[in-house]
Amino acid sequence: MLDRRRTIRDKVLYGGVAEINERGSTMDCTVRNISDGGACVEFGDAARVPDEMKLTIARKGRSYLARLIWRQANKVGLAFRIMTSDTPVSDLDERLRRSEIKKRQLQRRINELLGQG
Repeated sequence: MLDRRRTIRDKVLYGGVAEINERGSTMDCTVRNISDGGACVEFGDAARVPDEMKLTIARKGRSYLARLIWRQANKVGLAFRIMTSDTPVSDLDERLRRSEIKKRQLQRRINELLGQG
């Protein structure tokens, strides 16, 4: 039996985009978990999900050619056939998010010191 901690790499949520046909039509999705071999992905409407697709997870800087292996309501299980890109991910979004949090904290502190908060 495989150690589950080694097979599931991430249990955090990632935003993803599934390219669902040759014309480049896409659907937004949420990657519920991901491993070396596949992922559990949630769509707003799983009825239109094809048997094969390209899944891109921008935050991880990765894209996969994937095959649908199971469906359950609006969730699907995908088996990765091949990883098509593995580019370094920019940390600009994370730095911007941290800066905005720090700005809100400082603004609250200023308001407290001025007696407005």
